[in-house]
Amino acid sequence: MPKVYFLCTGNSCRSQMAEGFAKTLLGWDWQVASAGIERHGLNPLAVQVMAEAGIDISQQQSKLIDPAYLQSADLVVTLCGDARDRCPVTPASVRRLHWPLPDPAQATGTLAQRLAVFRQVRDEIKQRVLALPLA
Repeated sequence: MPKVYFLCTGNSCRSQMAEGFAKTLLGWDWQVASAGIERHGLNPLAVQVMAEAGIDISQQQSKLIDPAYLQSADLVVTLCGDARDRCPVTPASVRRLHWPLPDPAQATGTLAQRLAVFRQVRDEIKQRVLALPLA
C-alpha cells in the first residue's frame, strides 16, 4: 500500500485539504497523512470549503512531521516553499513532488474574498490529488 505524506509549514490549510481529498479520492489503496514544520491548528475556513466539496476534515488535527512516517513514505508532497526547503532529508527511494500553491490563510479582504482564495486553492489541490495515481 503506497504511503503519501502532504507537508506544509503549519499543517493548517493546504496539507489538510490534500489529506482530506486523498483519503476520499484515492481510497483504501493508499495510506495518507499530512503534517507541518510547525503546528498552527486546523484553519476553520479550510474546514468550511472542504465541507462545501462534501469532505469533512473537521476531526483532522494539525501535526508535526513524524520522522518515521517520512522515511517510510513512497511519496512526499510539499505544498509550500517553506516546507520544501525545511523538510528533513528523505531516502532516495522517496519520491518528492512540490505543489507551489498560495497560502489561503494569508488571503486578505472580506470573508467572501478570503473564501474565494480558499476555494481556488482547494480546487487546485483536488485536481492534483486526482492526478497522483497516474504520476
